[in-house]
Amino acid sequence: MKVENVYFIGIGGIGMSALARYFMHEGKRVAGYDRTPSHLTAELEAEGTPVHYTDDTALIPEAFADREHTVVVYTPAVPADHSELCMFRDKGYEVVKRSQMLGYLAQGKYVMAVAGTHGKTTTSTLAAWLNHEVAGEGSAFLGGISKNFGSNLVLGGGSRLAVEADEFDRSFLRLYPDVAVVTAADADHLDIYGTHEAVKEAFSQFVGQIREGGCLIIKEGVDIRIDNPGITVYRYSYDRPCDFYARNIQLMGGGHYSYDIVTPWGVIEGCSLGVPGWVNIENSVAAVAMLLCADRHDGKQTDHGRLRRALESFTGVKRRFEFYVNTPEAVYMDDYAHHPRELSATLTSVKKMFPGRRVTAIFQPHLYTRTRDLYPEFAEALSHADEVVLLPIYPAREEPIEGITSQIIADRITVPCRTVDRDKLASTIADMDTDVVISFGAGNIDACCEALAEVIGKKATARK
Repeated sequence: MKVENVYFIGIGGIGMSALARYFMHEGKRVAGYDRTPSHLTAELEAEGTPVHYTDDTALIPEAFADREHTVVVYTPAVPADHSELCMFRDKGYEVVKRSQMLGYLAQGKYVMAVAGTHGKTTTSTLAAWLNHEVAGEGSAFLGGISKNFGSNLVLGGGSRLAVEADEFDRSFLRLYPDVAVVTAADADHLDIYGTHEAVKEAFSQFVGQIREGGCLIIKEGVDIRIDNPGITVYRYSYDRPCDFYARNIQLMGGGHYSYDIVTPWGVIEGCSLGVPGWVNIENSVAAVAMLLCADRHDGKQTDHGRLRRALESFTGVKRRFEFYVNTPEAVYMDDYAHHPRELSATLTSVKKMFPGRRVTAIFQPHLYTRTRDLYPEFAEALSHADEVVLLPIYPAREEPIEGITSQIIADRITVPCRTVDRDKLASTIADMDTDVVISFGAGNIDACCEALAEVIGKKATARK
């Protein structure tokens, strides 16, 4: 079939919008549906892609009635009874999941895949940046908006393809990487997997799909079965000696660090990263390991000077450790973290970056099922802050579960905590005596960032 039209159901998702941009670049006709408008859908519309927000087959553009030349891509977050999805299936269209399409596009590429229940977006984005700046090649499908590239899609020369390998709905099992990173295999998406053991087994399957002669770079301490004798296995860590790790770590201004990276082939001295936080040093160790494995595969000698410059010029990913205010008088940053391990790692990092200062954590829980399954862990992680503000649960694709609210987290937090509605958040923070403020969540809390930055910025000015 000669594809001329690609229709996306759930086009506003970060991975879906990257695929949509790819097909637009390839000259295909693209359109789609999403449940709610967002900055991603607004950008797609500005680029010429028709998007509608009501599940109504009458709103599908007429050109997509051409079944013989149309492919439909959907996200598994869309319900099975979605009328547009059902119509395309009933009429015999080729209908594929986002992960299937990504798998198709990865064929014939040198695939650099980053998997893990947290940390994968920053690591894969940095790997794409290192490919671009150090190796001078590479494309990428990313799970966030790279600040360096200004997009979640990178189109470049060469065979390298950096991708975020998403464990949701076992999507990453559509990929067959040449080099893969596993950052974590914590209990998450238990509404799909049921048990933590099932999550770990899926990661083992993913690792088993690394191609013969390839490399696995797995975080020290991650416990999954590795039964793939045809690959080389490396361990990495923040500062614990293993195959790849950081040493001589020194805190500089504004939460930035200098450090060396120890590798099996020598030490890369005098590194510094363009984004703050110790957790990003750990991510950079994994990304550098990927680059070195890819370079060795290609017979290239890695230029350490270019590598150091690339690390220093990395500006991160939107909503990952993103600063809005960073002054001696007040700090406000936003982060996408929505799993207890992520919250704990980020809050610990912030405490190290700003020693002796009081940290206020704002958290919007994401999904009723995740809250039900992990609320004790959320409370423990958030208790690393000095005070906590909770928002109501963001439901995303889910219906409410009786008895599951943000209050079950609040009841177990061991520091002062209050719960407020999202529309009252900025005024609540304005009235509080805050110092360092960080907002967390994968829902729509990002719509509050500008208002929070404004009130916290005013506090900074008033304190000068």
